[in-house]
Amino acid sequence: MDKIYKKIPISLFLWFPLLLSAQSPKGQLFIIGGGKRSPEMVREMIDLSELKGEGYAVILPMASEEPDSAVFYARLQFEKEGVAREKLIGQYYSKGFFPAALLDSLKGAALVYLTGGDQTQFMEVVGYTPIQEAIRQAYQNGAIVAGTSAGAAVMSKKMITGNEFKHPEYTGDFRTIEAQNVELTEGLGLLPPKIIVDQHFVYRMRMNRLITVALENPRYQCIGIDESTAIVVKGKKARVVGAGQVIDLTYFHKKPNVKNGLLGGNDLRLHVWLPGQKFKLVTGNW
Repeated sequence: MDKIYKKIPISLFLWFPLLLSAQSPKGQLFIIGGGKRSPEMVREMIDLSELKGEGYAVILPMASEEPDSAVFYARLQFEKEGVAREKLIGQYYSKGFFPAALLDSLKGAALVYLTGGDQTQFMEVVGYTPIQEAIRQAYQNGAIVAGTSAGAAVMSKKMITGNEFKHPEYTGDFRTIEAQNVELTEGLGLLPPKIIVDQHFVYRMRMNRLITVALENPRYQCIGIDESTAIVVKGKKARVVGAGQVIDLTYFHKKPNVKNGLLGGNDLRLHVWLPGQKFKLVTGNW
């Protein structure tokens, strides 16, 4: 036995305390591709977070240009399904403004709801701040962290901003599959690190964008969620809920082919998941 121990690098023993302390989050992610939320979808968020019990929701509207309206309509969807208004708390943070009392409330929420808008704007306020840590802590403690549209995009560590380097005037169309075009920045990182999320997917025909992202990020699981559709993430699995489809795309080569600025590749794996289906998430480095 002593001979076996001698073969193990001492550095590995130094990591054991960290490995033991690292725990999988007790909560779940409810990642919505945008569009309308059906009553069934809203009721599932309520049931998972037990909002009709003692829990409360915190709504974060920092992605929106009109945060008051974003909070109003987010509340309304839950009120229609019987959640008391006093359980639906809107919290607006700005750069450098994160009072301890609000953060404590955020950490204790049963549901954290991220509204739509501009994901870059959201991360400019939240990224690398106590707000991000409070969201992570709530998720770790068992909260449901839900987000729609921009609130879905921020769930991954690598986040699609919506900007194109080669076509800076935004049109909503992604007509090319070009190298070094799609902008990625850092999101909240609630999903495993090798997953990237796109939203409004089938309805807005964003396949070109996701193919581009997949080719330039080999062995990442790139997930496109349609409108009125969500994935519920628990541990290493995702379940599709709602009305539409979820696209799951991975490129398995080490790097793509590039010619005259165009991207190519010949080992893309594609799945199209339907409501009710479950699929595995990439949780390691492959």
